[in-house]
Amino acid sequence: MALPLRALLFDLDGTLVDTAPDLAAAVNQMLVSRGRDPLPLAKLRPHVSRGARGMVGTAFGLSPGDEGYEPLRAEFISVYERNICVHSALFAGMAELLETIEARALPWGVVTNKAERLARPILETLGIDTRSAILVGGDTCARAKPYPDPLLHAARAIGVAPGGAMYVGDDLRDVEAARAAGMPVLAAGYGYLGDGAGPHEWGADAVVESPLHIAHWCGWTGSPRL
Repeated sequence: MALPLRALLFDLDGTLVDTAPDLAAAVNQMLVSRGRDPLPLAKLRPHVSRGARGMVGTAFGLSPGDEGYEPLRAEFISVYERNICVHSALFAGMAELLETIEARALPWGVVTNKAERLARPILETLGIDTRSAILVGGDTCARAKPYPDPLLHAARAIGVAPGGAMYVGDDLRDVEAARAAGMPVLAAGYGYLGDGAGPHEWGADAVVESPLHIAHWCGWTGSPRL
């Protein structure tokens, strides 16, 4: 990295927290209410990083701009918001990684395209909201990822240069946003990833297969928590 590591920033869905079970449950509730069979989590999981677009698109075959999409999107958000963190949990090893980051007196934060009102309750329910130095949602800045604005906003708020912060995300737009911000970036190979080109083709500094791998990449292999 160009600068010493001063902070870590994480995408939310598919990187910091496994939110797929609750997002899948919301869209499956919509399917069942229409007399249709629910979809298996394995089919929905790859599309979670695209939020409502991914869930509605996979379940109903509609995209933004299609007739009938907006009412389904609004219904999905409403259903999901009522049950936003029932089964969601930190990815295995993430709790230990956060403790290690904090033990090294480094701030960490969350930069997501999820609206702040949806992201904050997840952090609160998991008990990490007061530990996160910053939460930047998809509606915090005028432009969301893949634009660099949210990452630059987070770096300013934490008080570090973009080159001294590292971003971790599980979507191509995460890498694009970090590159545009001049920020080192790791692709979370354990995340949702979508159905396009694989993470090794995104141009990240590395692809990590677990939170433990993130620690190894940072050179923290000797930590007692990892």
